[in-house]
Amino acid sequence: MDLTRRSFAFASAACLLAPRAMAAAPLDPALTSPYRALASEPFPVPAIDLKRLKSEFLRRQVDDPTREPAGTIVVDPARHFLYLVLPGGKAMRYGVGVGRSGFAWSGEARVNSKQAWPDWYPPKEMLERQPHLARAMRKLRSGLGMPGGAGNPLGARALYLWQDNRDTLFRIHGTVEPWTIGTNASSGCIRMINQDVMDLYERVEPGARVVVLGAPGGSEATARGGDRLPPLHQLVRDPDALARRGLW
Repeated sequence: MDLTRRSFAFASAACLLAPRAMAAAPLDPALTSPYRALASEPFPVPAIDLKRLKSEFLRRQVDDPTREPAGTIVVDPARHFLYLVLPGGKAMRYGVGVGRSGFAWSGEARVNSKQAWPDWYPPKEMLERQPHLARAMRKLRSGLGMPGGAGNPLGARALYLWQDNRDTLFRIHGTVEPWTIGTNASSGCIRMINQDVMDLYERVEPGARVVVLGAPGGSEATARGGDRLPPLHQLVRDPDALARRGLW
């Protein structure tokens, strides 16, 4: 009987200690510190609630898996990563959100320009799908849109993607919904945490090549087979299809 009581006591103690043993290890401050609030911008950039993000989507330098030249941006939609290829066989890896079903794409483009706190001009098709957005629209210099700012869906920075001297209407941009990083939630644009797109913005110049992979599965950022996403060059030739997708 005494042995049974001792065994029960030991088992109870083990159960009490188990949650502490299973607790997640604290994240490296080098990974978390870039996501603090930023007060030096024209508009507030709040701190990111890292509890709502998987740690794999935090910015970090990694061995380059893309085999692309330095300066190239490679987006792997299947894994929700964006790589900026660096010299010396390295890459900066960021977590991203990508196009939801029916809005994804693949192909190559160039960064035509970049803008801080960009205005947003959603096409009428998007306003028809989401009529509540119309209340935030204003007459701006380029038409009906939403001024850049803390509540703008394009976030703190945007890189504008063109192909063959045409605006693809797709952007790499920040977001007011950082919890969607690592998901398929956009209308085709590549969305990033504001602190991450600000970092990318400083590293990339107009003319940079952008490659969006089109094959889910396979080895990291190198897959070329499997089910392809719609190629960008076909979308650029179909302005109506691009307009239906929108810029968010």
